[in-house]
Amino acid sequence: MKLLIIEDAVGIANFLKKGLEEESFSVDVASDGKLGLDIALSRVYDLILLDWLLPGLNGIEVCRLYRKQNTDTPIIFLTAKDTLQDTLEGLKAGANDFIKKPFHFEELLERIRVQLRPKTGEHAIFRFKDIALNTATHQVFKDDHEILLTQKEFSLLAYLLRNKNQVCRRTLILEKVWDIHFDYNTSVIDVFINSLRKKIGADDHEAYIQTIRGIGYIMRET
Repeated sequence: MKLLIIEDAVGIANFLKKGLEEESFSVDVASDGKLGLDIALSRVYDLILLDWLLPGLNGIEVCRLYRKQNTDTPIIFLTAKDTLQDTLEGLKAGANDFIKKPFHFEELLERIRVQLRPKTGEHAIFRFKDIALNTATHQVFKDDHEILLTQKEFSLLAYLLRNKNQVCRRTLILEKVWDIHFDYNTSVIDVFINSLRKKIGADDHEAYIQTIRGIGYIMRET
């Protein structure tokens, strides 16, 4: 999952980025409203954390302008404002939720998870043959036996499963799983794919994750 933090307080932004990355989120940070809006509109995010008081454009302006082009991505305001009028103004601008500063990280994390819960018709559990990956509990099972994965291995497997039956190009894997948007040695992917194959424990590695030479990988149901 990819998040954008638009927050001008460096200490808060760094604290949130570190904590959320430890929870397996990919995080970008912008320190002013105009830059944050430009980044938000140029990339795809699963959720935006938006400070109310920002230089350049304030949070309300950012929210209104962003909602003109994107009505789906959840926005959570980080704010010291807590009057009813402030809340109504934020909701009218397009916010999904508020959290008042100062706040506990655990509360913010739970509010993020609520906004990211699968909507009607979507699934938090992805299945492939005898593998089941649960995005809500961050667990992977094979034949009801849990497979222990690192955060990056889990993110890689989740990406492959979300795109099941489609070829996942190496450059897109780097972008979506590693948050790398520039030319980079993709051999790191091979290391993690090999590790996943070993942990899955298949006699025929290609039976689960097939290699498309020179392009990428696919989990293909036959």
